Amino acid sequence: MRFKPLEPSDYAKLKPFFERQPYRLSIYSLLSLIAWSDCLYKTHYALDGNTLIIGNESPANPNDRYLILPLSSSEAFTPERLYDLAIDLGFRSYRFVSEDYLEAATPREAERWFEMTEQPEYEDYVYSTDDLARLRGNRYAKKRNLIHQFSRDYLFPGRVEVTAMSADLADECLAFLEKWCEKRNCDIESDNNLACERQAVIRTLHHLDALEGRGIVVRIDGAVCAFAIASRLNVDTGVLNFEKAFSDIRGLYQFLDNECAKRLFAGCRWINKESDMNIFELAQSKKSYHPIQRVRSYRLDLR
Repeated sequence: MRFKPLEPSDYAKLKPFFERQPYRLSIYSLLSLIAWSDCLYKTHYALDGNTLIIGNESPANPNDRYLILPLSSSEAFTPERLYDLAIDLGFRSYRFVSEDYLEAATPREAERWFEMTEQPEYEDYVYSTDDLARLRGNRYAKKRNLIHQFSRDYLFPGRVEVTAMSADLADECLAFLEKWCEKRNCDIESDNNLACERQAVIRTLHHLDALEGRGIVVRIDGAVCAFAIASRLNVDTGVLNFEKAFSDIRGLYQFLDNECAKRLFAGCRWINKESDMNIFELAQSKKSYHPIQRVRSYRLDLR
């Protein structure tokens, strides 16, 4: 079995494996896997009949390598089968194992073959699309007030334009991203996560059509001040992969988030807004939108 680097050009070939994938963790979005495939870890894949196998390896430390759950249209991977697959391929670990898998397989069965460790920093936040689109009730009063302030100062005077993202807007979005990163110090020495996210956004913008990314762009006085990109995760859930806005414009983030829920998730009952990566401010922001569920992620190390 031969592993190949995961590239944007692989999207169309691999898409069928993801159309009915059952897991609720955002990493199982094909757009996300490709976007993040060339930073702290290099992502590779192999095809074995009707099964897609994906592995990651750190260029800085070749011993730091792992698999994620395989996707197959013909085989159910029991914990024992996962164990055998890892042994055959020379891996000692699975990461980003969704709680969905463990609930189906039963934790007791998994513990026969693996040491299980929860990954709380990669626990995803899932919301009702209707909740985020309507923002009804007292719990969303602060969000509505911020959107009202933004609307009063920018939207109602006709200063705001919201458009669907397209490939021909990539250069404008990249220019905005560089300004956003200047304010946030998105370099590898300052913050690995921000630096890798910047690289993932750039890759997505360069290959937006090939990756079937859906997005919106917000302009104020003609200049891009915010954008977001989403993808489909499974039959009833979408992922908000990237969401960027100038934080010094009061209410802009809240306006952007509300527009995303209204425009990007048609047919999706749920919105997965990914994890907080154990960043306090990010966790506080995600909790403030009242998730209906947190999807746990696990690491499985071979016994």
